[in-house]
Amino acid sequence: MTIFSQGVRPMLGVAVATAISTLGFGLSQTQAFAHVTLATPEARANASYKGVLQVPHGCAGEPTQAIRLQIPEGVIGVKPMPKAGWTLATTRGDYAKSYQSHGQTVTEGVKEIVWSGGSLSNDNYDEFVFAGFVGGDFKPGQTVYFPTIQQCAKGEARWVDIPGEQQTAHDLKTPAPQLRIVADATTLAQAQTDHGAHGSASSTPMAKPASGSDTYKIGDLVVTSPWSRATPGGAKIGGGYLKVTNNGTAADRLTSATAGFADHVEIHEMSMTNGVMKMRPLDNGLEIKPGETVELKPGGFHMMFMDLKQPLKQGDTLKVTLKFEKAGALDVNFSVNALGATGGTQHQH
Repeated sequence: MTIFSQGVRPMLGVAVATAISTLGFGLSQTQAFAHVTLATPEARANASYKGVLQVPHGCAGEPTQAIRLQIPEGVIGVKPMPKAGWTLATTRGDYAKSYQSHGQTVTEGVKEIVWSGGSLSNDNYDEFVFAGFVGGDFKPGQTVYFPTIQQCAKGEARWVDIPGEQQTAHDLKTPAPQLRIVADATTLAQAQTDHGAHGSASSTPMAKPASGSDTYKIGDLVVTSPWSRATPGGAKIGGGYLKVTNNGTAADRLTSATAGFADHVEIHEMSMTNGVMKMRPLDNGLEIKPGETVELKPGGFHMMFMDLKQPLKQGDTLKVTLKFEKAGALDVNFSVNALGATGGTQHQH
């Protein structure tokens, strides 16, 4: 089994890489926005799991050239996905105990995965994928850690820190990617619904549940389908999406927004320039011309909920006040869909 050597701690990624990682521009969000994380941060015990390791930036601006992922005890039968342009290697070893898998006893398996030989620019985002089985010894509420080393052209980022008894992952500068063990899917969905219905944070007022296809009107403007994505624990940025139609004869402008669950809200545009995804704030707001529909969506115009006061959980309803230059203020409810959701109307499985 490979033992991680000491290296250089990374500088955190720049703000653009941070936001791109979190908002996903069509990719899975997951985002703790500045760290290497698992796109799906929750799993059931005694069940299959697809791990998607998200790499949002390099090491102090240097390109990533290798990813070394340690597999924790109890996660068995791991198989990595080959990645074009990268060399794949695994280290196998004995498990601390024997496990049952598909009616057979297994005592050894993959303990480390290494993707190397590629070059991932600091300006770009990428994912490294593996599949495995989460053993039945884990209990709901337990957290499993996947220490990861990100080796770059100069130096390396060691995402290997695991919190002690009096700490949480938020207390660590370079936390290891983590997987939280949850109850069965039905229990989890009910817990998330209860969380939203009871309004766990008084700063998140809710007028009524949002379906993801709700319609709101103010003046000549029609706002439809406000939605957001769930965020992993520790994430400080969330995305907001909707459509605005101007049925009038004069242009209006979405100038700002406020939300009790975030410190402030910004309106941004994301676009591809010379093969590089870039994002910029719209300081003058977003124009909605007469007769046109403007869609805020992943990869384009969007709202950013900055400095979240709580994680956004699937099933929650979030009240946001939109402010238009001419039409005035409008309260709308955003439905929170799953991590990686691509649209506002989602069936909650």
